[in-house]
Amino acid sequence: MVAMDLRFLQTFVHVVELGSIAEAARFEGLTPASVQQRLRALDGSVGSQLLKRAGRTVQPTVAGRRILEQARKILSDARDLRSMASDTELPAGPLHLGATPTALNSMVAGALKRWFNQHPDTEVYIEPGSSKALYTRVLDGALDAAVLVHPQFDMPKSIGKLVIRQEPLTLVTPAGMKVKDPLKELMRHPYICYDRSVLGGKLADDYLRERGIRPRIRLELDGIDAIGKLVSEGLGVSLLPDTGTLNEGPAGVKKWSLPPPVPLRSLAIIWGRSGARAPLAQAFAQVLA
Repeated sequence: MVAMDLRFLQTFVHVVELGSIAEAARFEGLTPASVQQRLRALDGSVGSQLLKRAGRTVQPTVAGRRILEQARKILSDARDLRSMASDTELPAGPLHLGATPTALNSMVAGALKRWFNQHPDTEVYIEPGSSKALYTRVLDGALDAAVLVHPQFDMPKSIGKLVIRQEPLTLVTPAGMKVKDPLKELMRHPYICYDRSVLGGKLADDYLRERGIRPRIRLELDGIDAIGKLVSEGLGVSLLPDTGTLNEGPAGVKKWSLPPPVPLRSLAIIWGRSGARAPLAQAFAQVLA
């Protein structure tokens, strides 16, 4: 085996995770030809073909699947080595941070401004994603930390956490709508349902069921800001966590408190306790709080 370039190994992992050479090229800021060149060089280094085409996607070969987890571990160890070589109080970056789209809009942007005021030389790499996907990425060590919806199960002791905010469910209507009884409005107007496969949507669905309310569902989707836009266009009303990101101007939406008890959705930052950049993740958690 000849010498192996870790950048090429990282490109291989990205191609596997993203499913295509074109997507990996966009992610890494390279041309598809450069990605293919890296993959050919990596094949030569290990002496086997690691990827194969499967329709419009690219999948690992048997050899590729065998080395994938070890490749991730090598890359993680290399990042840890660079972090431990820091001559400052905190490990060197970059901090690999995951965040849901709502968290990015509502709290992470402000926290990043404070972070760079305190740590101007520590780079942060941000990976958007769903709470479920980000939790898995932290658990696997692919991310140092993530800002997400706190899961409704006990996390392992290897994961640290800090609850940042609790968001009550609210009725969201077009700005011009007058509301006297929020529950009656849910039965009177078409309902835009927050995806029931995610925690916030499940909380809303449970709230309605407990009160015997069966709204006329017109649309169901994930994405709080997208639902807010649909509501502002007069397509219906919705139950959403109060994220503070919706447009509440005259052309937007209005929020109405619900009769108690009102369920709360918790946002938290989680991090792996054992990684070399755990102190970096904890420092960001304090800035976020």
